[in-house]
Amino acid sequence: MSEASASNELDRLSSLLERFSVRAHMFHNGPLCGVTHFAAQPGLGFLHVMRRGTMTVTHKARGGVARKLAVTEPSLLFYPRPLAHDFHNAPTEGADFTCATLAFDGGDMHPLVRSLPSLIVLPLSRVDDVSQTLSLLFGEAEHVRCGQRLVADRLFEVLLLQVLRWLLSHPEEGGVQAGLLNGLSDPRLARVLVAMQERPGELWSLPSMAACAGMSRSAFAALFKQAVGETPADYLIQWRLSLAQAQLRSGRSLKQVADELGYANASALSRVFTQRVGTSPRAWRKQFDPA
Repeated sequence: MSEASASNELDRLSSLLERFSVRAHMFHNGPLCGVTHFAAQPGLGFLHVMRRGTMTVTHKARGGVARKLAVTEPSLLFYPRPLAHDFHNAPTEGADFTCATLAFDGGDMHPLVRSLPSLIVLPLSRVDDVSQTLSLLFGEAEHVRCGQRLVADRLFEVLLLQVLRWLLSHPEEGGVQAGLLNGLSDPRLARVLVAMQERPGELWSLPSMAACAGMSRSAFAALFKQAVGETPADYLIQWRLSLAQAQLRSGRSLKQVADELGYANASALSRVFTQRVGTSPRAWRKQFDPA
């Protein structure tokens, strides 16, 4: 079996998004004229679909993206992280949009969010398999029917998943740099990353990871660092801590979380947590405790 075939048969997103979900909320459908400001909202990204027209997008300095960008054809504009932006449209013939906010579980700490650029602009003509989803989405957005908003929100989530699929196959075209998504685009690394996502409590070692990838230890370690931007051991620690934070937010005890993630005891997890996060699990969890 070729590497490409093996990659196609491996589900590289489900286990990740089952543990770290994303919820979409459609908030606009129709033309936009003049200047429209989209404020940065903590924990929220944006997914805009420009159905027709042209426009200019501007960002403030030090935003990590181009200060001025021309969009001249129907396109998707995907902001994974909070970033203020302005759409400039002709005052009489504004471009037509359908827009949604994206609430990533864990906000900026969502594993996918950390691995994506601040803005991804994709002409609709370049993204495969989205035409049917967009047709359904536009149909729901244009007619008021029972459950309209719920259906539109779910269709935006399907659209996001299709964009992520496209980015896995076209990381360079999408501007994806070193990180999780870039690692998942490589079939050898994807096998290891998905296995760690699904079995985080397993006793992973460099030899076992390399064997899972079908590579020598040295070649695997070098490729992993180049594609993901950190060593396999560091990635595993960060993945476990991301899971720990999600579980602690939901009210689970440190001991339960430590047992599931392969730590000898709660104290061992607490030490790693404090070293990496900069505060103890107890102090960190207090910010999510209404009491």
